[in-house]
Parts: sequence; structure tokens; C-alpha cells
Amino acid sequence: MAHYVVGDVQGCYQELQSLLKKINFNSNKDKLIFAGDLVNRGSESEKVLNFCIKNKNSVRAVLGNHDFYLLYLIEHEKKDKSLKKVLESKNLNKYHSWLKKLPLLIEVKIKESKQTYLISHAGIPFLWTSKDAKKLSKEVTESLKNDSYNLLANIWGDTPKIWSSKLKKYKRLRTIINYFTRMRFLGEDGSLKLDLKSSKPKKGYVRWFEQTKKNLKDNENIIFGHWASLDGKTNLDNIIGLDTGCVWGNKLTAIRLEDKKLFHVKKK
Repeated sequence: MAHYVVGDVQGCYQELQSLLKKINFNSNKDKLIFAGDLVNRGSESEKVLNFCIKNKNSVRAVLGNHDFYLLYLIEHEKKDKSLKKVLESKNLNKYHSWLKKLPLLIEVKIKESKQTYLISHAGIPFLWTSKDAKKLSKEVTESLKNDSYNLLANIWGDTPKIWSSKLKKYKRLRTIINYFTRMRFLGEDGSLKLDLKSSKPKKGYVRWFEQTKKNLKDNENIIFGHWASLDGKTNLDNIIGLDTGCVWGNKLTAIRLEDKKLFHVKKK
């Protein structure tokens, strides 16, 4: 059995199938984890979701910002040009039910290498320990389960810009979601700089993983997507980016956790 993590698919179903063929994915014994943003921008989001649900015993995923957007559309607006096929699908209720149960963080422990992998869409800020991150992910998952309509109506916006354990209700949940799904650059105090999307920081801001790396134990690793302009390059062995911009014409990437081998297929 092997564990594979795949970067941002964003509706690129044909490339996903090519990648699965390349890694010889066997749904009867292997495990496949998506690092968020399964949908949107690409033309076959509904096929990606159908694949996930068909193989739900071997497939896991974390929520990305585009997945949250789809949840919002399902519960509130029902209209979006790029997600029209999904919203009009006969399987919409299945998509909704499956997505709502997804966490913001997945932990995988590989016995052979004694390595632990923490997988989230945008990463984990240095403000949180891994224990904090797991607890906060569960907090959002619980809210999606019990209060999704109101939560999804209140997650939009760039504030508060910095985490505080004293934050309450939707401000608290919105901030957790922004760190987990939209984070790229942070200020020295850990404040989010959400309007900066290049790979090069501005004065006073650092790429989040340059601080988080100091928190990790020798056997801990973080895998994330979200940041296509990085092309997966962090220059770190234990913090690995998987968004290599497939939907923008580049490539789709997977990593095998047992040996950290990377696999790529080019955009068709």
C-alpha cells in the first residue's frame, strides 16, 4: 500500500487520470489524498468529484478555498459559470454531503519511515503548533456539520488579519479558514497578507513556511497546495508544495509519502 498526495486539480480531470495512471494507483490498496481545490477554473470539476465519491473508501481530501466557494454556491447562490455543470448535476446532493465532511487538516503517519505528514491546502502558520492546527481544523468541521448555512455566509473577507485565541464566532472561524486555505505571506507578527500572491515577498513579509519550519520536529512534514507561482519550490525537505499550476497550463503533481518521490504530468 502506498499513500499519494495530489496538488490542486481545479477541475483538470484528464490530467488527474493521466497522473493516476503514471503512479499506478490501485484504489483497492492505495490511499489518495487531495491537497484542496478539487474544483473550479478547469472544465471538468464534476468528473473530479464523481471520481472522489466513487472511490471514497480510498480517497481523502482537505478543503481549499475553491471548495469552500462551491459549498457556498450550493447552499446560497446556485449560480456560477465555471461551476455550472456541478451545480446542475443530478449528483449535487452527493457532492454537497461529501465536501461538508472534509477537514482542513489531515495527518498521515508512515510506519516504515516513522515520518508524520500534515496536509492542508495553504499550510500551517507558525502561530500554531501541530496540536493547535488539528484542534482548529476540527472546530471548523464541527461548524460545517451543524451551522454550514450561516458559516458559509460569513467566511468571506480578509479580516481579522491575525489570529487570536480570543476571537469569537464567525470572525474566529473565518480567520482559521483564511490561514488554512488562503495563506501565502505573513508579517513578522503572523498577520496575513492576502493580497500578495507572487512568489517574492515584499518588505516586512515572509513566506509562511520560512517561519513554520522552526516549529517542526525532525519527523514532521507539511504538504500544501494553493500557491501556483511557487511551482512547488520551497527549498525545504520537510515542507513541500504541490500546486504546480496545472489549470494555468503547467503540470499536475503528486508525492508518494513512503519515499517522497514526486510525479508530474503536463497539462494537455
